[in-house]
Amino acid sequence: MAPEVPRGHSPSAPGEFEIIRDFFQRQSADADVLLGIGDDAALLQVSGSIAVATDTLVAGVHFLTGMSPARLAQRALAVNLSDMAAMGAQPRWFTLALTLPNADVDWLSAFSMSLHASAGEYQMTLVGGDLTRGPLTITLQLIGTVPAELALRRDGARSGDLVFVTGTVGDAAGGLRLLQQQVECDDRASANELVDRFECPTPRVSAGIALRGIASAAIDISDGLSADLARLCAASGCGARVDMAKLPISDALQACFGKDASIEMAMTGGDDYELLFTAAPAERERVITALSLLDVTAECIGECIAGNAVNIHNNGRYISDAKPGYTHF
Repeated sequence: MAPEVPRGHSPSAPGEFEIIRDFFQRQSADADVLLGIGDDAALLQVSGSIAVATDTLVAGVHFLTGMSPARLAQRALAVNLSDMAAMGAQPRWFTLALTLPNADVDWLSAFSMSLHASAGEYQMTLVGGDLTRGPLTITLQLIGTVPAELALRRDGARSGDLVFVTGTVGDAAGGLRLLQQQVECDDRASANELVDRFECPTPRVSAGIALRGIASAAIDISDGLSADLARLCAASGCGARVDMAKLPISDALQACFGKDASIEMAMTGGDDYELLFTAAPAERERVITALSLLDVTAECIGECIAGNAVNIHNNGRYISDAKPGYTHF
């Protein structure tokens, strides 16, 4: 009697170990990978301090169902790389725990090719993970290296420090609204730009490394500028004053949503994965110079203050306390 085929599984579909071998196992040129995929654990040769970060992406929560597997792979790696950037760490290796509803060869091929290509841009090696059946869920654990004394942390900001943000903020929130068809935008170029910012964010890895020894504290914007700034301030034991007139807002966001809605999304929308960081006023020019060499913009949007509140001002006039950003619970 032929063995019973599990529900949803084609007799010709690859099995667990075939998927790992055919789509994810690659020969590494990294001499510090002593043993990679294929054993019970990876063996890595590490000198100095390491940074470790883990993120999970769940279908319908962190990305829309039906998102292309190639873009999904880019997004999954980028949001994890953003944590490395926020620590000023150099990413080196990663593991992948992938839960799939079925073994779709075309999906696996597009996903794995994009994942390896994106990892190659950062000289990263996939060294292990897990594969299971269930609702589409992607968990990556990244391991990077950083001198402990130069690591960017959340607890170094002090009253009087300036608050900076890289790039532009609010774009990803705008892109998500467009994907969810909450609004329509006649400017297709601007709409496409916003969707790209949500689906394929750019992790500021090189910027984080450049800010070592310059920034006093840092965090990446995943849950919204106001919420993440509040977390940084709580860790540092200070408050902050933000001037919303100085928020770096893209032309594309304003073209699709107008000024007022753009400001709201810039403050509370998540998924931008820009760096939000602080630095002493004397370091302002070093910040601008270090990032300009990488073609990364940084805008000073406020300053740290005594207390624990994050206050929003408009050209010096108090508006309100910051609204919370995204939270899972």
